[in-house]
Amino acid sequence: MNISDLIITTASGEKARFSSNKVANSLRKSGADEADIRKILSVIKSELYEGITTKEIYNRAFKLLRKKDSLFASRYKLKNAIYELGPTGYPFERFVAAILENSGYNVEVGKIVQGICVPHEIDVIATIQNKKLFIECKFHGDHGRYCDVKIPLYIHSRFRDIENYFKAKKDPEEFFNEGWVVTNTRFTADATKYGKCVNLHLLSWDSPKGNSLKERIDRTGLYPITVSTLLSAREKQFLLSRDVVLCRELINDKFYLDHLGVSDIRKKKILTEMEKLCKS
Repeated sequence: MNISDLIITTASGEKARFSSNKVANSLRKSGADEADIRKILSVIKSELYEGITTKEIYNRAFKLLRKKDSLFASRYKLKNAIYELGPTGYPFERFVAAILENSGYNVEVGKIVQGICVPHEIDVIATIQNKKLFIECKFHGDHGRYCDVKIPLYIHSRFRDIENYFKAKKDPEEFFNEGWVVTNTRFTADATKYGKCVNLHLLSWDSPKGNSLKERIDRTGLYPITVSTLLSAREKQFLLSRDVVLCRELINDKFYLDHLGVSDIRKKKILTEMEKLCKS
């Protein structure tokens, strides 16, 4: 059988043809050179079988890349690292706030704002000059779960409730100029269509093109600590529980590694990895 005719299983459970180009492009974006990409692809192709999952392909590529360069492996696992921010959505909210703060916004997380009907807790409020953003973050721990049209419908109704309250008060300084929904997965076609119709900004892992969540992370170097290939799962959860979400935050708050009992040699390796990711 031709490799391009082999059927694989995606994260959502759908069937698709294997694409070596997709694997190569994801490796390329991590910084791997063409020679290493060819070698990794050669190994993966030799191990493929009908029905193999995209997760299995990813895991194999990650392990092979990690043997070559841990920095490239960390960047390659970015999408999975965002899932590791769970199980609660709060670290993801902090992460989104940090990306906007780095872009010049003043941010607030988890603020209660009155609506004309009921009060609302807003995940992130971001302000820059005369622009004020209402941002709701929808974190999914399941790779195959997308945001359907019910999500922007719900968020838009909350946005309008708050807007109507401040219109009634005639307090333009408190108006939100834009409503946003940010997710670590994707939006369905109907969700995207509704967002465009009511002018609700939708930011997902891979859209809008040129300014998606992934592209914003790569552009700013604001990688979550969960991309680390050196920290254990227990250590990552400890740091997240202390609101240490970004690699650059750990560099500034390295005393947490002492609290975890990390040896000096290992601490140096971890911090070096973090510094390289921030600079990359």
